[in-house]
Amino acid sequence: MGQSTVDYRVISTDNHINEPPGTYVDRVPKHLKDRAPRMMRGADGGDGWSFDGKPPKVTLGLGATGAITEQDFKKYKKSGIRFEELLPGNYEGAAAIKDNEMDGVDAATIYPAAVGGAYQIKDRELALACVRAYNDWLIDDFCSADPSRLLSLPFMPVDDGIDTLVAEAERVIEKGAAGLSLPLPEVAYHDPRYDPLWKVASEAKVPVTIHRVGVNRAQNVDFQIDATPGIAVVGIVQRFFSAINPISNMIYTGVFQRFPDLVFIAAEVNCGWLPSLAMQMDQEWERQRHWSKLPIEEPPSSYIGKNVFVTVLDDYVGYRYAKDDPLLASAAMFSSDYPHSTTLWPRSKEYIATLTAGMDEQTKHQILAGNAIRAYHLD
Repeated sequence: MGQSTVDYRVISTDNHINEPPGTYVDRVPKHLKDRAPRMMRGADGGDGWSFDGKPPKVTLGLGATGAITEQDFKKYKKSGIRFEELLPGNYEGAAAIKDNEMDGVDAATIYPAAVGGAYQIKDRELALACVRAYNDWLIDDFCSADPSRLLSLPFMPVDDGIDTLVAEAERVIEKGAAGLSLPLPEVAYHDPRYDPLWKVASEAKVPVTIHRVGVNRAQNVDFQIDATPGIAVVGIVQRFFSAINPISNMIYTGVFQRFPDLVFIAAEVNCGWLPSLAMQMDQEWERQRHWSKLPIEEPPSSYIGKNVFVTVLDDYVGYRYAKDDPLLASAAMFSSDYPHSTTLWPRSKEYIATLTAGMDEQTKHQILAGNAIRAYHLD
């Protein structure tokens, strides 16, 4: 991204937006406007995104309720929130910066929201136009308030051929993207077909990142709000462990051997499980490498904190381990998850004080800002 003049003390490596109503209608080509996604009132009285011209089945809720209630869990709503109830920091960059400052956060990476649904539209011309429209809004409108404090992560069209994917990656990098957000793909990311993307990202010194469900669609736990009682909440829990497969797959298949400068970030997955994964990967590398022709020359753990990073919320177990585990401390990056239901906002300063109590200053700086500075090339 280039050199920044910001004194980064705390960086939230997992913040979100909720797109404003005109994001797609106002930006897709004229002949697509009538079919573009638009915000509509749902049956529950809330506002949601319609991708087919019909009232939305799902309205705003868990993706905004944490900030609206200032983490008052008893007031959380699964849905039924109207757009006008959202804090402006959901959709206005300047307001997002003010909300971060109130929370003691100097900068934040910005992950997508409704564009994931727009990308599933069957009309591929429209779907791809929506991706470009979102990415333009994110970079040109939202993050332009201060690109050194709002780090844009444009959405990547991973299922429409490598040429389309690489072209959009190159386009948004030219526009100033801080990283590339990878959605749940049809083909998992350890597949060599993604090598051209890794080459572009590596050469541009732009990290690639997944968010919670970066495995493959067959393995994904469907998040059905009104399914069997308990399933929706357990889905939230299980996704904190969803990065184990993509991380180990990419390491063992030699992605980082081929692209030693590639940075891969798994967001909102915490880190307490990472030391165990590192140990198990190294043990099996040592035991099995003599017959298996593994395409990696170094122990798998050597890629953690160099190529692989994870973002962390109030993971008390992970922070405790990090005090004595330099490898874990080199890979974990603080996040507040504004404005979602798991957010630490607006009390990140309180959480940080508790989580880092007794931690040495170097380790504390690594987790709160230093690792993000390295991963996003902010120095």
